[in-house]
Amino acid sequence: PSSDRAVASFLFCGLYAAFVFGGQHFMRERPKLDLRRPLALWSLSLAVFSVVGAVRTGLYMLHLLNTSGFRETVCDIDFYSAPVTKFWAYAFTISKAPELGDTVFIVLRKQRLIFLHWYHHITVLLYTWFSYKDQVAGGGWFMTMNYAVHSLMYAYYAARAAGVRVPRPFAMVITAAQILQMVMGLTVLGFVYRWMHAVRCPSNVDNVAWGALMYLSYLVLFASFFYNSYLKGPTGDKPKAE
Repeated sequence: PSSDRAVASFLFCGLYAAFVFGGQHFMRERPKLDLRRPLALWSLSLAVFSVVGAVRTGLYMLHLLNTSGFRETVCDIDFYSAPVTKFWAYAFTISKAPELGDTVFIVLRKQRLIFLHWYHHITVLLYTWFSYKDQVAGGGWFMTMNYAVHSLMYAYYAARAAGVRVPRPFAMVITAAQILQMVMGLTVLGFVYRWMHAVRCPSNVDNVAWGALMYLSYLVLFASFFYNSYLKGPTGDKPKAE
């Protein structure tokens, strides 16, 4: 039942928040763990999952764009049930729970955990699960973009964990892609709001409002991260979250 999913999403996020802050407290007086090999395997598995998901959903969206036009790509809800994308829409939604495991490695390895990372994980899980429950317009764009960006991001994480020296511009490209994703997310939501009463474009004001707030906050945080990491000074950091 949808109510069970709603409760489960908040339960997952509550447990996650407890781990984030409780785990950091627990590790404060303890030596950091290495975990490079498990992290490399973890990131590689998520990279492969994201690549396949991006290809499957991307081809569907491209076909829709070529045959029916941009408006249909925004308003389409067959994405949730079409033979090609049904599994990948569901898998995307479910994947937001295991992706919380990214933070486990950061906490146990005693790396710097920025606000953007855990805030992003919590809000994405909640918004994704509620959007999937309501099967709102725009979902095809949101999922396809996220799969594509995660393909790059988790490949980067896997390479770093495996000890590969990744050129700095690659990290910049990932963060730039994340910023572009937020701009596009806001754009799609704008069209959903414009069309949801005029054509078959099912959504609701609450979903659009929460989605816009979420994407706008990400845009500000990722832009700030990009500036502080790559433009402000000599010290950089790997892209977090999205």
